Amino acid sequence: MHASESQWCTPPEQLALGREEVHVWRANLEQPGPGIRALEQLLASDEQARAEQFRFQKDRLHYIIARGTLRSILGRYLGKDPHTLQFSYSTFGKPALVQNPDSNALFFNVTHSRGLALYGITRGYTIGIDIEYLDTRVSCEQIAARFFSPLEVNMLRAVPKELQHAAFFACWTRKEAYIKARGMGLSLDLKAFDVSLLPGDPAAILCSREEALDISHWSLYDISPGPGYIGALAVEGHPATVTCFQWQQAQFITQDATLPPPSYAALERESRRE
Repeated sequence: MHASESQWCTPPEQLALGREEVHVWRANLEQPGPGIRALEQLLASDEQARAEQFRFQKDRLHYIIARGTLRSILGRYLGKDPHTLQFSYSTFGKPALVQNPDSNALFFNVTHSRGLALYGITRGYTIGIDIEYLDTRVSCEQIAARFFSPLEVNMLRAVPKELQHAAFFACWTRKEAYIKARGMGLSLDLKAFDVSLLPGDPAAILCSREEALDISHWSLYDISPGPGYIGALAVEGHPATVTCFQWQQAQFITQDATLPPPSYAALERESRRE
């Protein structure tokens, strides 16, 4: 499945998410000052403390926007005040909603890169999502030799040079999405499983070297976040549809126009010192 630019649609006023559906949201992390203030007010005390730990202002603002947007999106599905939502964390740091454990529970995963964020939402399905900026300066073969499986390395070397970066990031995002869905962090070796990466091949987990793991229970999808980005989605199950929404903060949050915007010139100076 590919989400083209035309498939990023405006969400309906009344959101409904069935058990056979996955919703993917795209959000811009570059927001004006009033929007940032509104989102920051949604954060819990531990999230505000986490934001203050970022060394660079740009990273701090991106965290606030990403986290506040997550709360806003989840609040819409649950019909709750976003500020009241509570999160728990697995041993490996994967967040989850504190909610009544049942077959209709809401699952989510978040990823962001270079000012763009994706949110995957399901009911009853474990989910992972990843986005990467397609940086052509990356040494594909060197990184692949270190982290990819032998099969994936051989497939990458067979790809024409002009398509190698796209194939590399397709492989990387597919592997990251699957690892995030599993919720095992770095304890799951990237070389323990193979994914497809050849141009034109659908996203798929080809095999796993973990004992007693049936990969037929998993689905893998490509997501096209926009020009210059590559994304992937992994779901434990076989949802019937994947729908992509564009998040528009102004539609859902009342902004206080009296608040001054942050100094983006200062942010640029800060980022150059990074």
